[in-house]
Amino acid sequence: MTQHWKKLGRLYTPASSGRHPKLMSHAANPLPVHMNGDVYRIFFSGRDKHNRSSVGAVDVDIVQRRIVTEHSQPLFEHGPAGSFFSHGVSIGNCYKVNGVRYMLFMGWQNSENGHWRGDIGRLIVTPELTLELDSAEPFMGSDETDPISLSYPWVQPNPAGSFDMWYGSTMTWDAGNGEMLHVVQHASSDDGHQWHRTGLSVPYELGQAQAFSRPTVVARKQGGLEMWFSYRSGSGEKYRIGYAKCNDGEDWSLDLQNAGISVSGSGWDSDMIEYPFVFDHTGDRYMLYNGNQYGKTGFGLALLNDS
Repeated sequence: MTQHWKKLGRLYTPASSGRHPKLMSHAANPLPVHMNGDVYRIFFSGRDKHNRSSVGAVDVDIVQRRIVTEHSQPLFEHGPAGSFFSHGVSIGNCYKVNGVRYMLFMGWQNSENGHWRGDIGRLIVTPELTLELDSAEPFMGSDETDPISLSYPWVQPNPAGSFDMWYGSTMTWDAGNGEMLHVVQHASSDDGHQWHRTGLSVPYELGQAQAFSRPTVVARKQGGLEMWFSYRSGSGEKYRIGYAKCNDGEDWSLDLQNAGISVSGSGWDSDMIEYPFVFDHTGDRYMLYNGNQYGKTGFGLALLNDS
């Protein structure tokens, strides 16, 4: 079966003036949370003039593709100097444990004399859809399995009643071709709080797909799981959206040619396409995604057409 995403257009573009200083530009990593009817609160990572990202939000009717409310204040700001999210917050997805909704994020640290790096943090999403920091310490930090940097977590419950997490991990900043090797790892948890890291989940191919980010996982209609993600090949191309699938929940295979979506011939997503978030609404499957300049041009919506 060949799948194709029909692009429905750009949903939201950050205004060029009059914005909060913590949300001056960008609307990266769109994350939808259902509110009512066809309306979703779409959280995103916006940036200040120093490129530090904080979390903003806009409420959108995704069927009419209409902005309902644009929230002028950030819902959560990057942390103070010395914190694990001092230079930015890049959001992943949400999951619930015992009625509490959590949002995971990548916390950025930029060293004056070293490379940037990330740890995974966790926010509490209140019933009013505001955000509170769960802990000032990383939810998941570097260890022997992930010794360098972590990114973009995605968590969801599984049929056994436990939880799976897919997240990014840097193996090296240069895999020999000038591009980092940043792979998708897996972790499991019985309670959604304590996690056991199991190592590499999605296979990589140097020169083809070696710099992964922002996995989004859903159930396949024919059984098993499927994942979209952004990736760079290591051959000089900018981000594209890729695809992987598995039948048993464990053994993933790359199927880059079946992602069903790529850059446009012109416009806001003609240079790069990245940071997908796939979700189902009223029987249809949608994808939110970013385009040029890592979300500086806003985010758009696509509808899955199977043929």
